[in-house]
Amino acid sequence: MAATDDDRHHTTVALDLIDAYVRADRRMIGERSAGISAEAGERIVSTLKVCAAFLARRVQETGVPWRAADSREAVARTVADLLEPEVEFAVVSAWEAYAIGEHEAAWVRAHGDPLVFVHMLAAFSAAIGTAVYGREELLPTLRRVTAR
Repeated sequence: MAATDDDRHHTTVALDLIDAYVRADRRMIGERSAGISAEAGERIVSTLKVCAAFLARRVQETGVPWRAADSREAVARTVADLLEPEVEFAVVSAWEAYAIGEHEAAWVRAHGDPLVFVHMLAAFSAAIGTAVYGREELLPTLRRVTAR
């Protein structure tokens, strides 16, 4: 099945957000996440879930020490001072539930806002991806994973 222009756009936004979190670039995070609709947010979340799952598997394969508690701290540290305080709180709260498999609780903590999941998964991917691949290799690797 061929990727559509919309699919490519959503993948680009997802990867740009991961890159922005890696760089701690508040301006880029704001620009790339501004105006994301609920529908687009869900499609971007889908791409980010692929990235997060790939990176979670890779961290296990590489032997880089990484526990659930590490991911909670890493997401909190990654989003710190890059988002508005209420969004930052929602992202960290949702990730605490999501990281232990409580996906419904995460959705409730996110107040049903797909943008919270976008930030949460992009921040996680940036944190764990940097631990596994470093800053230089992460985005090229994720481009291959997402076939972009």
